[in-house]
Amino acid sequence: MIAIIDYGVGNLFSLVSSFKAIGADAVITSDEAVIRKADKIILPGVGAFEDAAKKLKASGLDRAVLEKAAKGKPLMGICLGMQLLFNRSFEYGCHEGLGLIDADILPFEGKLDKSLKIPHIGWNALKINKTDCPLFKYINDGDHVYFVHSYFAEKDIAECAASAEYGIDFTACVWKDNIYACQFHPEKSGSVGLNILRGFCEIGE
Repeated sequence: MIAIIDYGVGNLFSLVSSFKAIGADAVITSDEAVIRKADKIILPGVGAFEDAAKKLKASGLDRAVLEKAAKGKPLMGICLGMQLLFNRSFEYGCHEGLGLIDADILPFEGKLDKSLKIPHIGWNALKINKTDCPLFKYINDGDHVYFVHSYFAEKDIAECAASAEYGIDFTACVWKDNIYACQFHPEKSGSVGLNILRGFCEIGE
């Protein structure tokens, strides 16, 4: 069973619908007991980093995420959920993340040509650099996925499994041991996104 963590932020209905579309057993939950029993967990997220980090901590579900990660269970962060896995975000200040990925989240502001709008919204190609990453089992280099974000992780971090380009190259996917994450929204990325979720579901099977 896959537990989709509900801590007050995230497009949960679309996400659980995507898992159902590929025949996966996924539930939306804020129950720590359910999360601890799950085979895999999803940390979604939309909105502001500071607000999401506070809600995750206030709910106590940050402990469940860290506990599952430490036990080697597959964990996947999506969009803001990916960013929360990092050390810090510099979104309107400096805010602490979960520290599972040893890097920071930075603003696009000041780093892009002025002709490029922020937030970055739209379809971009993935440049896969870790071809053995389980998320890529059913997709190809150059496949397109859907992004909505104003902040990013640099592409030169050790955990970058795939990058994308929007004026500058940035990390689109991370992979570190049992930790996986996507800056884009697989649940909004058509068949490519469903195939990424399918790859995640098959980890350890």
